[in-house]
Amino acid sequence: MVASMATSAFFPVPSSSSVASAKAPKPINEGPERLGIRGIVAKPASQSGAMEVKAQAQAIPKVNGTKVGLKAEAQTVEDDAPSAPRTFYNQLPDWSFLFAAITTIFLAAEKQFTLIDWKPRRPDMLADAFGLGKIMQDGLVFRQNFSIRSYEIGADRTASIETLMNHLQETALNHARSAGLLVDGFGSTPEMTKKNLIWVVTKMQILVERYPSWEDVVEVDTWVASSGKNGMRRDWHVHDYRTGETVLRATSVWVMMNKLTRRLSKIPEEVRAEIGRYFVDCDPIIDEDSRKVQKLEDNTADYIKRGLNPRWGDLDINQHVNNVKYIGWILESTPISILESHELAGMTLEYRRECGRDSVLQSLTAISNHGSDGSPEAGIECQHLLRLESRAEIMRGRTEWRPKRAQGLQNMGPLPAGST
Repeated sequence: MVASMATSAFFPVPSSSSVASAKAPKPINEGPERLGIRGIVAKPASQSGAMEVKAQAQAIPKVNGTKVGLKAEAQTVEDDAPSAPRTFYNQLPDWSFLFAAITTIFLAAEKQFTLIDWKPRRPDMLADAFGLGKIMQDGLVFRQNFSIRSYEIGADRTASIETLMNHLQETALNHARSAGLLVDGFGSTPEMTKKNLIWVVTKMQILVERYPSWEDVVEVDTWVASSGKNGMRRDWHVHDYRTGETVLRATSVWVMMNKLTRRLSKIPEEVRAEIGRYFVDCDPIIDEDSRKVQKLEDNTADYIKRGLNPRWGDLDINQHVNNVKYIGWILESTPISILESHELAGMTLEYRRECGRDSVLQSLTAISNHGSDGSPEAGIECQHLLRLESRAEIMRGRTEWRPKRAQGLQNMGPLPAGST
């Protein structure tokens, strides 16, 4: 008796009326889907209504032969009972998805209008935003802006000489296109196309005042003038867009070559009539360096780099190696000690022969001047030769180097290890 009273304190025995009321809302063994002891759905085993209960179901505990715990189980069944029948209101579609879609459309439209009306904080950020350039000074000078990209800078955190040379070439072509002279090939006029003529560069002089850095904007001006009876001179002036400081000055001489025979040609009168009105009557932007560029041989060269092969990407639309690539090749044989301590300040290039895609080249360099006093602060002059393996000359060159400036890589420190 005492044991029965103690047990009933922990497991109260419900009265028969409470059990009946708990079973009233939803009989366990009635309905299309019957519920097990713990609210588990059980499927009828046969038409007789016998119930198949899952293995997890447990028997109803008994104390002194009396079933207990039905109140909690009945409450579970009542909580899991189906909700109220669907009415007209709760059968309406969920409008939240439609409202979300409309909100997204309005936000996208607002962002688009914001971008259209956006004005940069820095005036140079959208300088010549599409890189189209413009004609100036009565149609005689062409101007185009370039932003220095991250992939155009080198180990010194400044733009490479090849990057600046590509800017010169791009403005020259866009100048011809804006003047209506670019038909086929690099700067070929309509009459040049009829006669299978193209322009080729024979000589170029470059003076670099300073090298721009990442995100700098440079402004390039270019114009053309006559050079002798059968040549054309093109000059460039590159300056910083914000400060106006000169970055680079360059001048070049171009002649005509027959695209089929690969021989030089005189300028026909029909072509001269097309391009003559765009010539500027002015002196070259750089005084001509009349010093002779020496020819190097194996016994006079200090450094030789062999086995240089053009890649498919090095060819231009005239099917010969782009002249900017030659600059990279002559630097291949320049000693690394000069590249680390000095920067290229100027160069004179004389192009002797075109280079095709199957050519194999050699790059020769000789250090002709270590500085007048031999100090680390003195400049260096080098002689270069680019030739085929057959020893046919492609290009001669002379480069001048100055010590790197203090605001360069030394002040900024080395790049983090593993960064690329």
